[in-house]
Amino acid sequence: MVLLTRKVEFSAAHSYRVPSWDEDKNREVFGLCSNPNGHGHDYLLEVTVKGHLNEKSGIVVNITDVDRVVKGIVLEELDGRFLNREHPFFIEHIPTTENIVAYIWNELKDRFEDCKLHKIILHENPFLLSQKGEGSMIQLTRKYHFSAAHRLHSDQLSDEENKEIFGKCNNPNGHGHNYILEVTVEGEVDPVTGMIINLAELDEIVDQTIIQKFDHKHLNLDTEEFNGLNPTAEVMSIVFWDLLQSRLPNLHKVGLWETAKNYFEYCGPTKE
Repeated sequence: MVLLTRKVEFSAAHSYRVPSWDEDKNREVFGLCSNPNGHGHDYLLEVTVKGHLNEKSGIVVNITDVDRVVKGIVLEELDGRFLNREHPFFIEHIPTTENIVAYIWNELKDRFEDCKLHKIILHENPFLLSQKGEGSMIQLTRKYHFSAAHRLHSDQLSDEENKEIFGKCNNPNGHGHNYILEVTVEGEVDPVTGMIINLAELDEIVDQTIIQKFDHKHLNLDTEEFNGLNPTAEVMSIVFWDLLQSRLPNLHKVGLWETAKNYFEYCGPTKE
């Protein structure tokens, strides 16, 4: 199988509200997103299809055919619309990122010829995305920023071995990064709220569990969690998973950008 991904952008407005709830409850659950006048986003949709290579043409499917199907749904139905007011599905279902990605998946999955829908990712903004593959579950990823220093040094290696393996990163005084932490949860969408998890709750858990503990800290010197550990990005990913798992039972993955070139992720011991 060969995978092919196309991207399409669209803009839309929406509001998160349950009509049967009063204003206080809507604001409690949805925060600023409950504004009845709505707010909007520039969405980025990634559509990945898969298929077998056609030996004569050297392609899996004509990209123009993929564009025709995707744009027929996205641009004609969603682009430039206030979703709650103008789209039949979202008049009945809150247009959360999760509900939008589920709707697009269901509309696209049987419309391709010579290939099959494999995965779609919907970016609502640079810090929030939702994803669906061929399974039934929806994934939601939230991104967080923190800054920290560390020294890469293993007590199980000699000083010479540490210098050889880690180079400048073995500097005795340490060095630092602007980390981007990605936390992905997975589950069924709540039929009332349209969410896998309340974003305010997720933000609070990550802030208390990770950001407050490690932001603007020297991991080797200031934190109990890395006492005796070499705080590589790989180790950090595992430590963060272990800290979050008890508070996020639907945790699917922890991703960590150490730099723009270095990305690490951990999905837990049962998903390796």
